Amino acid sequence: MKFLIQKVKNASVQVNNVETGKINHGLLVLIGIKNGDTEALADNMINKLINLRIFEDKDRKMNLSLKDINGEVLLVSQFTLYANCNRGNRPSFTDAAKPEEAKKIYDYIVKKMKNEIPKVETGIFGEYMQVNLENDGPVTVLLEK
Repeated sequence: MKFLIQKVKNASVQVNNVETGKINHGLLVLIGIKNGDTEALADNMINKLINLRIFEDKDRKMNLSLKDINGEVLLVSQFTLYANCNRGNRPSFTDAAKPEEAKKIYDYIVKKMKNEIPKVETGIFGEYMQVNLENDGPVTVLLEK
């Protein structure tokens, strides 16, 4: 499982020119789910995500977590995080979980995050999406298990 995390001033996602999610200060999280990923692994990743200290304190040190700042979260599924470009010029996605399995884990992550963070927005799983963001920092972190 991969969470590509970007600290943002704001972010939004659209499907067919309709906004499905929008946040202000917080994290945009692109989620890649691979074959064999489990809810237990998702729990571990969620815990790490919400406690990751990547927001600045009053001394401008990365010392505060999403929970500490009451930040918002935009979750977007992205199977292309599992692109394998080692052979040829066309990426292979064989490591990415099949859509029906990935959707179960993605939905689980969304539900658990909504229990932890007051504002959680999402894209639509499996849809072609346009993601807009204003990076803050920029700060981009990859969590991978």
